[in-house]
Amino acid sequence: MGASPGTLALVGGREWTEGCGFDAELLAASGGDQVLVLPTAAAYERPERAVVAAGEWFEGLGGRVEGLMVLSRADAQDDGAAARVRAARFVYLSDGSALHLRSVLKDSKVYAALQDAWHAGAVVAGSGAGAMVLTDPMVDPRGGALTVGLGLVDHLAVVTHYGEAGEDSHGEKLHRSVVLAPHGLPVVGIPQRTAVILDPDGGWRAAGAGTPAVFVDGGVAPDGLATLATR
Repeated sequence: MGASPGTLALVGGREWTEGCGFDAELLAASGGDQVLVLPTAAAYERPERAVVAAGEWFEGLGGRVEGLMVLSRADAQDDGAAARVRAARFVYLSDGSALHLRSVLKDSKVYAALQDAWHAGAVVAGSGAGAMVLTDPMVDPRGGALTVGLGLVDHLAVVTHYGEAGEDSHGEKLHRSVVLAPHGLPVVGIPQRTAVILDPDGGWRAAGAGTPAVFVDGGVAPDGLATLATR
């Protein structure tokens, strides 16, 4: 990570809904009123709906939303799209398909621009799939094994929609993620409408409706998010 990155928020899902009051704080931290939303992960789920939902939510917080339709690999290699990301002060990656999002952004001009923006102090947030891909390793949503993520932050994996029976009815995927994690690797379960936030000073904290859980070496870490400070 750079010397002075901006705020990073990993959200457990159900973004831009009641309980996500931390978004007001993220908007303030950006120093402006504009949010650039990339609905890449929702490319096959009417991505324009994600942009509209974000616009309605942030309007109530005094913000304005611009959607950037980076939906394919070609879009992610577009110089104009990369320039818009690099100039943004608050970039938000929506929920959807983590595998599609990773395939579109990995080693792309748009992702390089996202890294540049964050290292220059911009706020970056990802929800659900958007949160999962920003770490390395990344939890494979198909079964809970670990795979390669984009690595905006490393030595960390997150399980989003934590505690939701519809996402993992018997907890098998979560168990697999925790058991297969290498020694010392924190796996953080993040409930919906909840954010795990990395502040510019390097400290981690939680905000929102739920309580995250941190697992290390096969069990619950008694120090919770404070465990991440030892990465």
